[in-house]
Amino acid sequence: MSRATCATIHLGALRHNFARLRELAGAAQIMAVVKADAYGHGLERVARVLRDADAFGVACIADGQRLRAAGVRQRIVVLSGIDEAADIGEMHRLGLESTIHHVSQIDWLAADHDPRPLKVWIKIDSGMHRLGFAPEEVAGARERLLALANVDRDIGLMTHFANSDVFDDAQTGAQIDCFERIAAEMPGPQTLSNSAAVLGWPQARGEWIRPGGLLYGISAVAARSAADFGFRPAMTLSSKLVAINRIGKGEPIGYAATWICPEDMDIGVVQIGYGDGYPRSAESGTPVLLNGRRAPIVGRVSMDLITLDLREHGDARIGDRVVLWGPQLPVEEIAEHADTIGYELVCGMTRRVRFIEDQG
Repeated sequence: MSRATCATIHLGALRHNFARLRELAGAAQIMAVVKADAYGHGLERVARVLRDADAFGVACIADGQRLRAAGVRQRIVVLSGIDEAADIGEMHRLGLESTIHHVSQIDWLAADHDPRPLKVWIKIDSGMHRLGFAPEEVAGARERLLALANVDRDIGLMTHFANSDVFDDAQTGAQIDCFERIAAEMPGPQTLSNSAAVLGWPQARGEWIRPGGLLYGISAVAARSAADFGFRPAMTLSSKLVAINRIGKGEPIGYAATWICPEDMDIGVVQIGYGDGYPRSAESGTPVLLNGRRAPIVGRVSMDLITLDLREHGDARIGDRVVLWGPQLPVEEIAEHADTIGYELVCGMTRRVRFIEDQG
């Protein structure tokens, strides 16, 4: 029999979140970002539910292949762009669009003899300093692309914010100003806003927004859950209690004896661990929901199991349901206890986790 650990994907929450983004987007179109297997929620599943998205943003060509194989006909933008010259043929075949962030990509396009025009987006490094053309390089890159017969004339512009989750951040304001100065001289569609910018920087809408985390009900804003902004978590991670053991005062729990029983007490054992994607870094005191009520983790998370303090759960029984995160226990809260972000947690589900679809 399979392990009890399962991730329930709430399709109704995905639909709600997309509708909420439509409200926030105004006149902007939505490029739904579904990279990393749709943030761990299932690429094909999410694309099927978000059939009204204007486009999808993916990390690599392989994601585009999966979406086209699943029958997706919307525009698909490969956010990392062409990785090598051989990619161009597949981009043509699948009708994908490419981000252009480096001169080497323009060189590969210049050497390509396929006459079909490829739609491209120039990425501007407005201050994040990861990928993209420096502001003084953008005009030259665009001129080279416009001179190529195999590039669509309607060239888009995009950038990525480094700190847009801080709503009064001077760096983000400077990045917006940098982008706008360049875009004022160049016609074509524009996209600036990730999820955090959709919430906190309405002046950065552009013609397209490209939300990721908010689609799945995950906040990128410190100390705030997505529910605070009207979004619903689209994943519930759950398992069950598989043992209840009476442990004496002074006895250690788990690897390295990081937690000691302060009294004679019941310890619950739950069938989940870092082998399923639950973070090993989750500290003692990290909450779970046992039959809908909070119980703290004690001791270290191991590969297959976690242990719980059951002193407030005298009615606990073997087989009881345990929720690790979900609508009543925000993944952002668990991430805080694990010194990470909710995005990493939902993206980290492993192959032994069963996925279930909740149609509601």
